[in-house]
Amino acid sequence: MDNIAGSKSTLVWTVHISVALLVLLWLFPTVGLFVSSFRTADQIATSGWWAALGEVEQNLVLRAKDPDDFRVERNGEYVVEGNLFEEGKEARISVWGTSSKAISAYQPGDKADLKKGETITVDAEGNYVWSGPESQMKGRGQRVFVTAQTPPDFTLDNYRKMLLDEKNVDGMSKAFFNTLTVTIPATIIPIVIAAFAAYALAWMEFPGRALLIAMVVGLLVVPLQLALIPLLKLHLGIGIGKGYLGVWLAHTGFGLPLAIYLLRNYMVGLPRDIIENARVDGATEFQIFTKIILPLSFPALASFAIFQFLWTWNDLLVAKVFLIDATGETTVMTNRIVELLGTRGGNWEILATAAFVSIAVPLAVFFLMQRYLVRGLLAGSVK
Repeated sequence: MDNIAGSKSTLVWTVHISVALLVLLWLFPTVGLFVSSFRTADQIATSGWWAALGEVEQNLVLRAKDPDDFRVERNGEYVVEGNLFEEGKEARISVWGTSSKAISAYQPGDKADLKKGETITVDAEGNYVWSGPESQMKGRGQRVFVTAQTPPDFTLDNYRKMLLDEKNVDGMSKAFFNTLTVTIPATIIPIVIAAFAAYALAWMEFPGRALLIAMVVGLLVVPLQLALIPLLKLHLGIGIGKGYLGVWLAHTGFGLPLAIYLLRNYMVGLPRDIIENARVDGATEFQIFTKIILPLSFPALASFAIFQFLWTWNDLLVAKVFLIDATGETTVMTNRIVELLGTRGGNWEILATAAFVSIAVPLAVFFLMQRYLVRGLLAGSVK
């Protein structure tokens, strides 16, 4: 049945389903992060992003107005009236209480006895009437624990805090340009070196070539963590220290094995006749490389550029070891996001917002060059 004209083979359907699953695997968390960046901290803590468009049940601790400022005398007692929710906020209370041990002790409309003549009544919309003798109606407002159904609440405050708050703007903009300073050279340098090396391993005959190819493949599986401390000691020993040069060299070294492997696989699949004819016509190896190999290898170069750019842009470990010092002048965006999260790391709304601010440039690079990605990755896989 697979060979019938007009029908698709099982392999084609398998590939399409696999691609669809990969797209969904990437799309769902990205959409969730995007939606979460517009939600408040309370809503993120109480429900998932998929429930953002529906009502959310929240346990809130609210407080009545201070009686010293808002109490009025009525029928021999003092009364404070108002609404527990902030102005403009809509919610519907299902149960409420006056103690953290009994947050669901009362239904909307019930009257709670606070002892010593004090009482408070709360309805479903959050309107309350708090009354009592003068001796009790003073100090801070009465705390009320409510379980309320709140409507969807989307806000731009997270982005304002990230991009417009004076406390964060300077640090975030500095981190953005520091990240560009790290990423652009750390992407270009290994591509240039790897292109020359890949051409030599693909088309030049010399002793030990097979051994060098095996070494490149072996270096692909070596964890970079093994080289961090020895490489840092080497940098300090020869006077490079911590700085941009050190982090550029580190990213170059860690990225070269993959770059050489990808580019060599692509170059070795180029037509041999073109190169042989160029040599017969008197072209040097450098002329063949610059005028024939490089233009034809652009898909592979773009593929590695995407990988290297994304890795260096999102890197924190290598930057911590080779770049960031005590002054904080060379901090990168990933480290700045960690600082914004605070010591407890509970500001999830800031994390979601900062993530979208930081991935804007990598997304632009990916979508501009993605058409070359598959061609570059599949090079050498089919003969």
